Amino acid sequence: MQVIINIAIVLLTISIMELASWAMHKYFFHGPLWFIHKTHHQQRHGWFELNDLFSIGFAVLALWLMWVGHVSLDYRFWIGAGISTYGTIYFIFHDWFIHNRFKAFKSNNRYLSAIRRAHKIHHKSTEKNPSEEFGLLVVGKKWFKQ
Repeated sequence: MQVIINIAIVLLTISIMELASWAMHKYFFHGPLWFIHKTHHQQRHGWFELNDLFSIGFAVLALWLMWVGHVSLDYRFWIGAGISTYGTIYFIFHDWFIHNRFKAFKSNNRYLSAIRRAHKIHHKSTEKNPSEEFGLLVVGKKWFKQ
């Protein structure tokens, strides 16, 4: 039974991370933290950008949770594992598939194409506003139709 609870905690954490990431991206990254996030909307000069600090912050939080929960493998460990899993998904979809930080993989998959289209629209503007489509894994239905 505990295994099922742990899996549920990880899956719930991944879902919450998608919702939280959307809200943080819309209201903080394109708000008061734009001075950091704008580096992601500009041409990259080098492999890292200031915006990568957000990913590092989430990684530190996940590692800390896993550390404090590792002895008894309590809920904190599994929340940290969920955040880490979301981070891995984010890296694969966002940095590798969409932004080609490595040799990009191609796909004609309808879902992946919709994610790529929505994200490219998000980056169409290099300014704080206007902007749309702040999510990573969940995008509007209109991007599936094109």
